[in-house]
Amino acid sequence: FNFHTLEKATKNFHSDNLLGCGGFGPVFLGKLGDGQLIAVKKLSVDKSQQGDREFLAEVRMITSIQHKNLVRLLGCCSEGDQRLLVYEYMKNRSLDQILYGKSNIFLDWKTRYQIILGIARGLQYLHEDSHIRIVHRDIKASNILLDDKFQPKIGDFGLARFFPEDQAYLSTAFAGTLGYTAPEYAIRGELSEKADIYSYGVVVLEIINSRKNTDLSLPSEMQYLPEYAWKLYERSRLIDLVDPKMLEDGMAEKDVMQTIHVAFLCLQPQANLRPPMSEIVAMLVTKAGTLTTPTPPPFLDPELRIGRTITVHG
Repeated sequence: FNFHTLEKATKNFHSDNLLGCGGFGPVFLGKLGDGQLIAVKKLSVDKSQQGDREFLAEVRMITSIQHKNLVRLLGCCSEGDQRLLVYEYMKNRSLDQILYGKSNIFLDWKTRYQIILGIARGLQYLHEDSHIRIVHRDIKASNILLDDKFQPKIGDFGLARFFPEDQAYLSTAFAGTLGYTAPEYAIRGELSEKADIYSYGVVVLEIINSRKNTDLSLPSEMQYLPEYAWKLYERSRLIDLVDPKMLEDGMAEKDVMQTIHVAFLCLQPQANLRPPMSEIVAMLVTKAGTLTTPTPPPFLDPELRIGRTITVHG
């Protein structure tokens, strides 16, 4: 794409066309001459060096992979100091806007389950089924986009990393979103697929509860969602975690409880205890059998309590 085409499509990047802001710049709705709607990510020029790395990383990453649960890159633009990425437009925007934004859209359990399973399948592809091993590094509700049928697609691959087949983890500086971050990555910089799996567990709880993982306006025991969920689990009151609107609408309670259990398995403090995404998909699909008993999430583990300020208050 040339810059003029994208400038015209987005009405000169008008604020009325702003869809949202990512870590490296705003995303605008655009309309091409043939009527096709697109989403244009305009990388921030004031972060030029990092923006260039982000731009090249995202182009390389997303052009090498294709899956129905990953956002499709249509093209890019690199003219002068302009760096833009052009994606398919997702009619129902991002998951966070529906769960705890200003949207009036209600998601019933069937739709929430579809989203939970779709994200898992997208991650399974990245971790296990692609020709290259990829860790996303920034799985969160705002990076899950929804099409017109509420099928989820994972977006924003700017922080994603190719992963050597012969390494259990990479030692790297932290990059991502606090509150969704696995303790071994936030504290020690140890990055692996298991960090994505931890983040996925947080997102699943957000989908079921319809709130952000951290809300400091709530009473202390409710402020961090995984901690609150675990306390309800210990009291056999997990039903209190479910969005009241979903309870009123009616749902398969057994399936919801099993899905929360799967989320707890993703949130285990030791990375090696978290199941791979292929097992998570299988657990979600079969909806049967006895699941492994989860261990308390890391914020309750004395050895990892240092992670609390990093994880909870980000």
